[in-house]
Amino acid sequence: MYEEEEFVERGSFGGFEYGHDYESHTGDPRLDLEYERERGYSGSSYILPETIKSFLVELYTAIRVEPDLYQIQSLYDNGFNKLTDRFFKNSPWPNADVVAPIVDDDGIFMILYKELYFRHIYARVQSGPSIEQMFESYYNYCDLFNYILNADGPVELQLPNQWLWNVIDEFIYQFQSFSQFRSKLSKKSDVEVQMLRENPKIWNVHSVLNVLHSLVDKSNINQQLEVYSSGGDPDSVAGEFGRQSLYKMLGYFSLIGLLRLHSLLGDYYQALKVLESIDFNKKNLYSRVPGCQITTYYYVGFVYMMMRRYQDAIRTFSNILLYIQRTKSMFQNKAQLYDQINKQNDQMYTLLNICLVLHPMRIDESVHSQLQDKYQEKKLKMQKGDMSEFINSFSFACPKFLSPVPPNYDNPVNYHKEPYLLQQRVFTEEVEQHNLLGNIRSYLKLYTTLPLSKLAAFMDMSIDELKTALMGFKHKMKNVVWAGSSSGLDGEFQSGSEVDFYIDNGMIHIADTQVARRYGDFFVRQIHKFEELNKNLKKLTIGPLKSGIHQA
Repeated sequence: MYEEEEFVERGSFGGFEYGHDYESHTGDPRLDLEYERERGYSGSSYILPETIKSFLVELYTAIRVEPDLYQIQSLYDNGFNKLTDRFFKNSPWPNADVVAPIVDDDGIFMILYKELYFRHIYARVQSGPSIEQMFESYYNYCDLFNYILNADGPVELQLPNQWLWNVIDEFIYQFQSFSQFRSKLSKKSDVEVQMLRENPKIWNVHSVLNVLHSLVDKSNINQQLEVYSSGGDPDSVAGEFGRQSLYKMLGYFSLIGLLRLHSLLGDYYQALKVLESIDFNKKNLYSRVPGCQITTYYYVGFVYMMMRRYQDAIRTFSNILLYIQRTKSMFQNKAQLYDQINKQNDQMYTLLNICLVLHPMRIDESVHSQLQDKYQEKKLKMQKGDMSEFINSFSFACPKFLSPVPPNYDNPVNYHKEPYLLQQRVFTEEVEQHNLLGNIRSYLKLYTTLPLSKLAAFMDMSIDELKTALMGFKHKMKNVVWAGSSSGLDGEFQSGSEVDFYIDNGMIHIADTQVARRYGDFFVRQIHKFEELNKNLKKLTIGPLKSGIHQA
């Protein structure tokens, strides 16, 4: 259960307060804030522009005075982003001290505002957050989760699913950023190192895990998902808190957060274990947020790849890449989400490319054509055993791994790459074991029977070494494959090789197991495209001919 003592108490830091009188208000928020930053004026004397003030009052009213979920969603999805792009593209939103008086100093609203404020600093402000802002953002998350989890009954708060997902996603991202930050010691001042040394519980991995598990427990989300998967009513097991959308969705998103966090820590078994209640092959009632859906499949696919379950990884990546292809137009008006999805899309194609080199198999035609267009050159290099290409692709597509423990502050060197290098070493060892298999596969595909001695001569190795290599080929082509159970960890051993063989009296007998290409799906897809094009052409209206142009 949730334990309050896991969090440190709120402290106060320098660097946030300003100290002069306001002299020149222009009415343009960008110029005013620039003026503030240059001269260090106090938040209390800063005059908030009317555009920003009216937006904040509307948001406050919709959240705290007259709760209106649709209005909150509109203001969050559109208003906040438009004002950010217009006035605060690369600069912070107004300080909390400036905002508090116009929202009646409402403590809950100010926690939510500061969550947006710090998230914006992490995402858009070029210099990034200072160490004090990292600490302050952590304290703000403590306040938010204390409010939600320590209440005697469900809190009266409604937020859109997208905002709730962003809270969990950003919480883990900021933990990830802080872990990287504290591991880069070589250029840190003595004051910064001392602050890190004296505050070991800030952004501590146990605190982060504790929050996520507490949200899962409070919402009874695992029990709800199990009942939902079996066709029952989730509310029957949801409990007082779990029936509320706020707790239900935070619980679900926390499961995805735990998947991500365990993946970043390199604990792949536990990453899949936390998702046992989620049936990915059934349309999920709780996952209607595209960013959550794509993040889930990215990490599940990556975990399968690192567990050497290539067939499951390929299936996972293919499904989500097909989903992105079909729904990409939905995200084009949301620049930040669009950029994030594009990046994850490229990462997943790269991971899929790696998996198909290590474990060739048939995939969806449209995903295959995209791979051919953009990644064919990299695929050819990897098929030839180019280790640098494997490493470059892995480096681009893998998540930013973390160490769960603080570095040694007495030895001021950079430790942030150590978790990545460990996972890279595990990956490259696996690839090196596969490199020999490509040559064996290419020879086996040319014959139906082949003497061991002849193949040994081709491979320039002894017969005993060849037998070992052939056994390795058999082993590497046999994967645990998910067989339809509720847990993603379960599966059956299956051979996924294009060729199968056995050895009898010094002779290799080879059978081609490759399924003939199915053209039906391709033609059906082209027919649908043609019908859609035909409908669009019929909708076109051709205006009258211009004067001066005469028909023949």
